[in-house]
Amino acid sequence: HNLAFQDLGFDACYTRYLLENGEKLKETFFTLGLKGINITVPHKEHAYNACDVLDPFAKKVGAVNTIVEKEGKLYGYNTDAPGFLKAISEFKEVKTVLFLGAGGTAQSTSTILRDEGYKVTLLNRSSPRLEKYKKEGFKTFTFDDFIPNTYDLIINMTSAGLEDDSLPAPKEILDGVIPKTKACVDVIYGKETPFLKLAKTHAKPTKDGSDMLLYQGIIAFDYFTDHTYTFDAIKDHMQKAFSL
Repeated sequence: HNLAFQDLGFDACYTRYLLENGEKLKETFFTLGLKGINITVPHKEHAYNACDVLDPFAKKVGAVNTIVEKEGKLYGYNTDAPGFLKAISEFKEVKTVLFLGAGGTAQSTSTILRDEGYKVTLLNRSSPRLEKYKKEGFKTFTFDDFIPNTYDLIINMTSAGLEDDSLPAPKEILDGVIPKTKACVDVIYGKETPFLKLAKTHAKPTKDGSDMLLYQGIIAFDYFTDHTYTFDAIKDHMQKAFSL
């Protein structure tokens, strides 16, 4: 973001802030005198509740990751899902997708994928988080009741492997579905996770979350700058940061 601000001559600065209490998001936003923010786990639902105005897609999925202040009101958007959709578009002939995890990112991406014609199944450690997906008509499983099928794409939506060697699901489950899939994707970026390493042992193409990060960042930047630049103009500058 800062590289793009600098290169495009936009007067802004992007930094980070550790929010301890998600319920104080709105209060903190105004206390710090901010104009726009990105929100990551575990505060995407709190971000949704903090907004005065919600973009139709953010309202539909119940999760916000980008907020912009306009005339004292907070406008909420979700850039994760459109960014994710663009990132996986390189995989052709994909119709069925298995999500590992059912948190905030899965919430938005499952909806946009279904809207685009994908069949999404969710596998989560426990059942409470799956309830809302069931109500929305998604096929859901826990580790205990999982019935394996063939999926074109398997995506780790959890933070498993971010700071340790854990897998997003029991290895016996993954060893049962990975051999039949076309590719494996992890939303974690900047490292080869245990999940992606396992996929490679089965000779499967893999992709980390770098493109998703880039594309959702471009869309967020577009909101931050009130649609001043084109997608490709922002991309040209933002992409440089990945090689620095």
